[in-house]
Amino acid sequence: MRKRYIFLYIITLIGLASAANAQDAFSGLIKSSPADATKLFNAYALPLFKGLGVDQNSGWNNTAKTKKTLRFDIRVTASAAFVSSADKTFDVTKIGLSDHVRPADASQTITPTFGGRKNIDGPLLNIYDDNGHKVSSFNMPAGVISFIPAPQIQATVGLIQNTDITLRAIPKVTVGNDYGSISMIGFGLKHDIMQDIAGKTADALIPFDLAIAIGYSHLKLDKTLSVTPENGAQPKDSQQSTDFSNQHIDGSFNSFMAQVIVSKKLLAFTPFLAVGYNTTHASVTAVGNYPVTTGGTLISNTYTTFTNPVSISEGVINGARADVGFQLNLGVFRFYTSYSIAQYSSVNAGIGFGI
Repeated sequence: MRKRYIFLYIITLIGLASAANAQDAFSGLIKSSPADATKLFNAYALPLFKGLGVDQNSGWNNTAKTKKTLRFDIRVTASAAFVSSADKTFDVTKIGLSDHVRPADASQTITPTFGGRKNIDGPLLNIYDDNGHKVSSFNMPAGVISFIPAPQIQATVGLIQNTDITLRAIPKVTVGNDYGSISMIGFGLKHDIMQDIAGKTADALIPFDLAIAIGYSHLKLDKTLSVTPENGAQPKDSQQSTDFSNQHIDGSFNSFMAQVIVSKKLLAFTPFLAVGYNTTHASVTAVGNYPVTTGGTLISNTYTTFTNPVSISEGVINGARADVGFQLNLGVFRFYTSYSIAQYSSVNAGIGFGI
C-alpha cells in the first residue's frame, strides 16, 4: 500500500518540483526585503496555488445517484489543472515592488510564472540599498510545468435518507529531500433531492437523478528551501542570525465545493453534469531565517537576516465551476473520468471498486 502512495506522490510532485530548478526557483525569489520577496513569490507561485485549489475540488462525484445504506466504493483518481495563458507570465513592474528592486533593463520586465515557459530565466533584477547603491542582483526563475497534478484517494459510504458521505485522506509522504511532501484530508456529503421531490416513485417517474453535494479538503505542502549568504557576504552586525538550517515552505490550502449534479444511468454507463461554486484559501509561509544582502563595504557585502520573510494569506479560487463526465460500472469495478471548467480547466480520471 505504501508503494502505491509513493507512486501517486511521485506523479504529483513531478508537478510541484519536477526538476531541481523548482527547488532553486523558490529559493532564488527570496533575495530582497520581506515585502518585495512576498510580492515576487506570490506572483510567481500563483498558478501552483490555483492549480492545487482546482484539483482539490475535482473528482468528488461522478453520479447524482446516492448509495444505499452501507453500500460503498473506494477510488483512486488523479487530477491535472492546466495553467491559463494569462497566468503563464507576469510583469515585475506591475506588482507593487519598492524602489529597492528594479529591472536591470527597463525593456525586460515580463517573467515566467511557475506555470510558464521552462528553461529560460526571467529578467535580471537589481537590488539597491537605502542610499540607492546597487548591492545585489538576481534573475527571475524559469517556469516549471504548465499543468498542476494532484491525486485523490477517497471512500464513499451510503447513509440513510438517500445521502452518502465521502472521506478523502492522503497520508504525508516525502519523495526526496528536494521534492518535499504533501498530504490531504477532506470530507463530502451528497443528497439525492429527487427522492425528496417525488418520493419512492422517483425512480419510476423521473428519468434522471438529481443531487446536491458539498466537499471540503485541507491540503498541506512542505518544501525545503536553501538560501545562503551570497558572494561571501557577512552579517550586518552581531544581531543577525547565522542559522539557516530550517528553511522551508509551509503551505495550507483550504478548499470548499458545492454543486448540483444531474445524471442518467444507461446500463453500466452513467454520464453526469454538475454545476456549482468552489473556493480555495491559501496560507503560505517561508519558514526559517533567510540572509538578504542589504548593504556593502569596500571589502564585502553585508546581509540582514529576516525570519519568516514570506507570508501569504489570500483566496486564490473563488467562482463557478462546471463538470461533465461519466462513471462506468463493470461488476465491482468502477472507472471514472471528468472534465472541468473553473478558474483553470482540468481533467480527472481514476479507478475504484465497490458494492
